[in-house]
Amino acid sequence: MTTVKCVVWDLDNTVWDGVLLEDGDVKLRPGVVEVIRTLDGRGILHSIASRNDHDAAMAKLEEFGIAEYFLYPQITWDNKSDSIRVIAETINIGIDTLAFVDDQPFERDEVSYAHPQVLCVDALDAERLPDLPRMQPRFVTEDSRERRHLYRADAQRNQAEESHQGTNEEFLASLGMRFVISPAEERDLQRAEELTVRTNQLNATGYTYSYDELNAFRQSPDHDLLVAGLEDTYGTYGKIGLALVERRSDVWTVKLLLMSCRVMSRGVGSALLVHLIRRAAEAGVRLRAEFVPTDRNRTMYVTYKFAGFREQAKNGEVSVLEHDGARVPQFPPYMEVVLED
Repeated sequence: MTTVKCVVWDLDNTVWDGVLLEDGDVKLRPGVVEVIRTLDGRGILHSIASRNDHDAAMAKLEEFGIAEYFLYPQITWDNKSDSIRVIAETINIGIDTLAFVDDQPFERDEVSYAHPQVLCVDALDAERLPDLPRMQPRFVTEDSRERRHLYRADAQRNQAEESHQGTNEEFLASLGMRFVISPAEERDLQRAEELTVRTNQLNATGYTYSYDELNAFRQSPDHDLLVAGLEDTYGTYGKIGLALVERRSDVWTVKLLLMSCRVMSRGVGSALLVHLIRRAAEAGVRLRAEFVPTDRNRTMYVTYKFAGFREQAKNGEVSVLEHDGARVPQFPPYMEVVLED
């Protein structure tokens, strides 16, 4: 069962009673704000797909004091299915992790036809959203409680990037990024499990691990469980990377390597891998990595290939890659990398 990451709301007769263009004095529907705040506290994002006048609708949301809850609102005259697609692409999450709330059966059917993976909900049932199993993540972590603010900071970064005059590396350098790699502690495990469950595009194997499994690896003398955090001038990204390494006397194997999709454009996907290559070289052991191709994680395969990994064996669907040892790569020059013991 896929956990919902973002609820997309219609406005007229859904978030508020009435049609805004017919009655400028519309009122919020009872219970809707409580639902939005409850889900926001669980780390579930919100957006809008509404056929409306953009400026009038945003002004009304500001008047109600709830505009801050909605990321990348699509208030246009386009099809709702197009708005849903744009939201998923902009937030960079799978379309199957969206829910859509609308009072009109036609609009729900139009979205369902175009995107059968989207959970469509009648506005009359909106108050029951927090009770749905797909709206109940196993853990609510510090990162998940702050998720909306993290994505708002991302939006500011994206705006800055669009207006930046110069190369991409110059822009990345201007962010003052600080990438921190450290052994996972017990307090990190809930977020670590959340990362394995939520991350699809930048998960090299697609493996998911439970809290107890991750805790066992954390305490194992034969494994390293590492977490990575990132911050820049706009604030923290939170814990955005995870690596699990099985250590043998002559070879280390990366069993899991993943990065949050939110940092895909920040050029940090290789930094955690570079750290593992350098550590293996210092220990005088070969470094291998397991890779399981999915329809979403080709970016991770490219990351491995650019870092000098080649396929060494194949066990069913699992490709075993091995670093060629020809060179020990350097960390990206546009970030400070901090290694904590």
